[in-house]
Amino acid sequence: MSQPATPILAGRKGPLDRALSVFTEVKAGEAVSALLLALNVFLLLGSYYVLKTVREPLILTQGGAEVKSYAAAGQAALLLIVLPLYSGFAARVNRIRLITWVTLFFISHLAIFYALGIAGVHIGVAFFLWVGIFNGLIIAQFWAFANDVYNEDQGKRLFPIVGIGASLGAWLGAEAAESLFDFFDPAVAPYSMMLVAACGLGACIGISHLTNRREAARTVGRKDSTAEQALSKEGGFKLILSQRYLLLIAILVFLLNTVNTTGEFILGKVVSTEAAAQTGGGPEMGAMIGRFYGDFFGWVNLLGFLFQLFLVSRIFKYIGVRGTLFILPCIALGSYSLLIALPILSVIRVAKILENSTDYSINNTARRALFLPTSREAKYKAQAVMETLVWRAGDMMQALIVAAGTELFSFGVRQFGIVNLVLVCVWLVVVGLIYREHKKLTAETQQLQAAA
Repeated sequence: MSQPATPILAGRKGPLDRALSVFTEVKAGEAVSALLLALNVFLLLGSYYVLKTVREPLILTQGGAEVKSYAAAGQAALLLIVLPLYSGFAARVNRIRLITWVTLFFISHLAIFYALGIAGVHIGVAFFLWVGIFNGLIIAQFWAFANDVYNEDQGKRLFPIVGIGASLGAWLGAEAAESLFDFFDPAVAPYSMMLVAACGLGACIGISHLTNRREAARTVGRKDSTAEQALSKEGGFKLILSQRYLLLIAILVFLLNTVNTTGEFILGKVVSTEAAAQTGGGPEMGAMIGRFYGDFFGWVNLLGFLFQLFLVSRIFKYIGVRGTLFILPCIALGSYSLLIALPILSVIRVAKILENSTDYSINNTARRALFLPTSREAKYKAQAVMETLVWRAGDMMQALIVAAGTELFSFGVRQFGIVNLVLVCVWLVVVGLIYREHKKLTAETQQLQAAA
């Protein structure tokens, strides 16, 4: 269970508190930390989308859509090494040291990839594997920090504001990536963009320190012991297997990513085919794919930003966190039905834009908020396992689907769409079970806080 909320200094709302109240309920003194968290995740997602856009032409030109699909499964094997190391380190340091050293660890890798790429080494597969681990772990760590800073009531009210930073960062990161491909020399553009992302990650470290100090200063009567304490030695795997609620969230994450990456395979396959047909292969093919994905991610994240800005807080208010979980699978149900009926690039592009923009805004904020009533260990460790290993297990399932579909059954776009449609139906059932467990857990948490 999460700890009862630490008493916070009361006072009158300032100008920032009142301004942010346009989007959601903001109490006195909450605006600055919410904006700092939003800026932090803005830079994280902006940096990630620069790297994600770089990743696509590297993997597709050095391997193709099939290699991309199979390489995703290899991330799970690496995570079996990375996650125990992360969990062990988290048990020895407080949260701000954890964030600092893990972020520096990833920044050092970008410098190495830059040097290898400039030297002419083919890094497409290795970089693809790295980006998958980086994204899952660094973003899960940020949301664990946000869950740790806020109690359940604050999180429900303020996560929509934090999510605005995420959606805006993802959108502008994708837009910046498209422009950077044209700004840098095409021969070195992907590698120069890695250094741009590294600078963004460095700024995130400073913002995390500011947020941590501010929240510690706002507590009354005692030092912020939660911020200073290391986590227990209980591992994320054990937590997931021992708690029904966490296990259901893990299954949700698995299904979500299996459906999403299978859809990404469909899109990548069609895009590669179209680019090869129009360019005849060669260097221009990679640039064309890069521009397509820059534009694609730009639309996804623009819509995601608008959804986050105008819809998320209102959806949370009227149907709650658990009710919000039903929105994405219902959209996916419609998207893949449309894809099956009209399996052409323009239709697939629109369907994936709608699906991904909803995922990155409405669904992502709801999924992160599911951890508000859980323990600190669940926030940092179980969530890290879910957003990395369980997420990549979805990649492995997708790779099996692709391998079986292409090698054994000669599936086309329609057949892969039908597979996703079946998985979406299972996904809806799991959301229904989470709805019930979340309702029960929230009631128990509120009783504990009232007793305290």
